[in-house]
Amino acid sequence: MPKLEEYRRKRDFAKTPEPPPGDADAAERNLVFVVQQHAARRMHWDFRLEVDGVLKSWPLPNGPSLDPKVRRMAVMTEDHPYEYRNFEGVIPRGEYGAGQVIIWDEGIYTPDEDGVYSWDDKAEGSRRMLEGIERGKLSFTLRGKKLKGSFTLVKTKYAPNSWLLIKHRDEYVSERDLTLEDRSVRSGLTLSDLKEGRLPGPSASGPAMHAQARKADFPDPRKERPMLASLVDAPFDAPGWLWEPKLDGVRVLAYKHGGKVELRSRRGVDITKQYPAITAAIAGQEAESLALDGEVCALDEHGVPRFQLLQGRINLTRGVDFARLDAEQLAVFFVFDILYLDGYDVRNVPLRERKELLATRLQTSDRLRLVSAMPGSGADVAEAAEALGFEGVVAKRADSRYEPGVRARTWLKIKSVREQEFVVGGYTAGEGARRSSFGALALGYYDAQGRLRYAGNVGSGFNERELRALRERLDALRADASPFAEQTEGHVTYVRPEIVVEVKYAEWTHDGRLRAPVFEGVRNDVDPRHVTRETPKETEALLSGNGRVAAAGTDGAPASTQRDETADALEQLANPKANFTIEIAGASVKLTNLDKPFWPPRGDRPALTKRDLIRYYVKLAPVLLLHLKDRPLTLTRYPNGIEHKPFYQKHYEQPLPDFVETVDIWSETGRGSSAYILCNNLPTLVWLGQLADLELHAWMSRTEPEPDAGGRGRDFGSSERALEASALNYPDFMVFDLDPYIYSGNEGKGEEPEYNPRGWQKTVEVALSLKELLDQLRFSSFIKTSGKTGLHVYVPVLRHYDYDVLRAATQTLGRFLIQTRPKDVTMEWDTSKRRGKVFFDANQNTRGKTLAAQYSPRPTPWAGVSTPIAWSELPAIDPTALNLLTVPERVAAQGDLWADILGHKSDLSSLLSG
Repeated sequence: MPKLEEYRRKRDFAKTPEPPPGDADAAERNLVFVVQQHAARRMHWDFRLEVDGVLKSWPLPNGPSLDPKVRRMAVMTEDHPYEYRNFEGVIPRGEYGAGQVIIWDEGIYTPDEDGVYSWDDKAEGSRRMLEGIERGKLSFTLRGKKLKGSFTLVKTKYAPNSWLLIKHRDEYVSERDLTLEDRSVRSGLTLSDLKEGRLPGPSASGPAMHAQARKADFPDPRKERPMLASLVDAPFDAPGWLWEPKLDGVRVLAYKHGGKVELRSRRGVDITKQYPAITAAIAGQEAESLALDGEVCALDEHGVPRFQLLQGRINLTRGVDFARLDAEQLAVFFVFDILYLDGYDVRNVPLRERKELLATRLQTSDRLRLVSAMPGSGADVAEAAEALGFEGVVAKRADSRYEPGVRARTWLKIKSVREQEFVVGGYTAGEGARRSSFGALALGYYDAQGRLRYAGNVGSGFNERELRALRERLDALRADASPFAEQTEGHVTYVRPEIVVEVKYAEWTHDGRLRAPVFEGVRNDVDPRHVTRETPKETEALLSGNGRVAAAGTDGAPASTQRDETADALEQLANPKANFTIEIAGASVKLTNLDKPFWPPRGDRPALTKRDLIRYYVKLAPVLLLHLKDRPLTLTRYPNGIEHKPFYQKHYEQPLPDFVETVDIWSETGRGSSAYILCNNLPTLVWLGQLADLELHAWMSRTEPEPDAGGRGRDFGSSERALEASALNYPDFMVFDLDPYIYSGNEGKGEEPEYNPRGWQKTVEVALSLKELLDQLRFSSFIKTSGKTGLHVYVPVLRHYDYDVLRAATQTLGRFLIQTRPKDVTMEWDTSKRRGKVFFDANQNTRGKTLAAQYSPRPTPWAGVSTPIAWSELPAIDPTALNLLTVPERVAAQGDLWADILGHKSDLSSLLSG
């Protein structure tokens, strides 16, 4: 084969395990592709497409990407034989390409130019690919384990063999970094495994074919909880999302292992005996062990799920009664996800691949059905689902991981009817036919402070059986005192808040009551403590760059574990003692003087204490730790409250608890290194509260170089030169600190301006002008209140430039803003020259300087918090309403608007080269 002469010439097949040329597989009807990760002199990914019996090859120095905005350089090299698609091993030292090779991805492909495919026609596909190579442009669709969808290879004019690999926009688009997925799709080995002497064994099958699947013990059904969807206000059109109908039933996790089947409710309650036919269908699956997620529904005469039809099972206890009802009523388990299969945990496998795995391994029946994605745009799917009688739709990111127990933003639900769960806190007396039962149920939900808020009464929608059964349960739960935070309507007999019901309603009234509520059924699968008021998030704001919440805590703990630790800490903080030791995540933190006032009383609000500060830190821990992780802190301590002078600590000289992480950083004075504190776990956050560290001031750079400063060092303390070359000299953000020097007239001599509406409004106007400028430059920008009088604008940037470069760039933008608003903006250092203007501070972009971190409390009379907000909120926002008491409730309702800020980095090269 003359076309492989260069391949032969470079290799000695007596020394290298690489295959000599042979014949292509004539039995394979589709063209194949393979991507081999190769640790040669430089790491690269060899992208190979079968064309005309050989593998056309393009090494990718930076690996492939599923992001259409990313263009990967590809250098065409010599053809490889078809057999090379199976090569995985070590090329010996001294041979061409010496190093380790794994099969990083593989599959089949077809050209797709102009929407025309050549599936099952290898000859036609090869002909079209050869024409494309000659033309210098290829378009093709891949069906691999990691790479899926349409791509293009485009030849450039810079060098004879220089090409670019670019992802086309389709449902497989993703911003995740594929190169972090480092295992072979054949053997499951990594390059490090090969380097250490482990050799590839037989090819894996089933879940092992998925790079993110991991061998694991079977999960404990008692401890697992399902992933939940966040409520949004409208359907949408965006690439990379799958749409499903929202099913009106009972959420169930199903398990088969060791010959035993278990069905568990959302709360982890064993409900296996309630559904004998479904249990039998799962027992009959071919898999030895599996865990499934889905919804058990009862179908009406039109085949539409109706939650009310399941209510007949609630008060049954005998197996014979469940069997009778199973025969009379078609209860179906609609399966939409798979979590575990035959020895492998597949929760980290992207959703689309989990669904493909589910489709190939689940044996469906009249009791077990597969939920497939619905084709079409979000609006069309929602309209179709409503027409068919479903209660809404669910959108799921195709690349989403399964996050147990998390209400994630990678799964979104849109309801076509208004309904939600409520906690029953009492009932009113019945009249007439209802004299022996009750008139209405008093309903409530829990707010962020753990108070049961009254939502009104529901008196319609009950049948006789439900009235009798509920009255029996209510009588057993009677209480002397009201569980509600507010006064209830009518004469209410109070009960312990242990029953959850589902209620449909027309709307919420202005005073927080339900209008036209209708009882739908009892929800034994829902924990009363988790019932909150559902407020739809704005779809547009969520999808504009703030749409993902990580499943794990910043210290690697699963989100469900982190949430349990938070709840436990809050429970301990309810201890009325002023001095005690709190136990968190296996650590002990001694707390003292918890009732000491930190913020003085203001209006009707009493003084806020050290206990309030620590409680705030615990409630906000998931988001605070996300933003503080690996960032050195400067402590600002107020041991006697904000009315007394604070003191600052960059370096903590006293002995530290074992759980506190530190990093040694070269001193600015040139006298060696000093230890800086890192807040990477919940015990450290609580300990900072104990120290009266009322403000959290963090660096803009991180100690962790990955993923975008991988070439930077981790030596921060041996010398100034080492620090300048390290990741800590390359910030994640370009920051703009806008500080109004517009006075109210009530300030004393020499005092900074206090908050006043005129100064705030001017700062808002300047911020919006800055956003216009950043939008013109196509830079993603995020805004937060300072917690005092000003605003902070952050532009997340790739860590290609150091602080000095970013500061210069910020100063340039500041000067441009002054030209457009000379009467409103100043960069003057002389404070007397700032009067009446908004100070644009570019010098915050300096190594070692810090701003109040996201969600940091501030020493203001209103106990302000530096709060991320949406740009659309800015014109109407009142910064004094964002404080220590209100921000936890806001985050609980809206989520963290900056959760994905690092996923929206801009490349400053266009600005700096201009």
